[in-house]
Amino acid sequence: MTEPRWLAWAREMQAIAQSGLTFTRDPYDRERYEQLRALAARAMAEGGGADPAQVEALFAAQEGYATPKIDVRGAVFNGAGEILLVREVLDEGRWTLPGGWADVNLTPAENVVKEVREESGFEVRVVKLAALLDRTRQGHGPSPFSSYKFFFVCEITGGAAAPSLETSEVAFFPEHALPADLSASRVLPRQVRRMFAHWREPGLATEFE
Repeated sequence: MTEPRWLAWAREMQAIAQSGLTFTRDPYDRERYEQLRALAARAMAEGGGADPAQVEALFAAQEGYATPKIDVRGAVFNGAGEILLVREVLDEGRWTLPGGWADVNLTPAENVVKEVREESGFEVRVVKLAALLDRTRQGHGPSPFSSYKFFFVCEITGGAAAPSLETSEVAFFPEHALPADLSASRVLPRQVRRMFAHWREPGLATEFE
């Protein structure tokens, strides 16, 4: 799925405005960057059918040099070679690999271990970084911000299945019987299948795009 050009343009305008507001000391330039941010918000709201005021407030809350956000996902396998999925409370209760936005002061691997524990109840050890992907290039659907997705293959070291405030179910699935209702904003079927490939062949090189 190729995202619409208006979305890419609006996202780029927002990033330019955010970075410009971070570094400018000229009051006239500040006014211009604020106008550019407002224009980006109107463009994104118009294209996505959203409230311009809400989008502009979202953009105004972003500070510092604009860089992609980091999303971490854990591909956790059991002894039978099945992959762990959790059913999200949000996004109409769809299934996904456990994970989420990375927290500060933790490494990417520490973040995914924390996310797996919090969303599934399992303690895991990271085996390898299987893929580092630009979300926009993968076809996940519209997003106001750019982000990178880190996929880690993990093995279980302890714990037990336990839903959380964010998840309503925890289950393992074989490759031939993945649930049809995956959360496409978080993970795609082909990405899950690539995790099975990395589990079967640990020597596969890390994928990146």
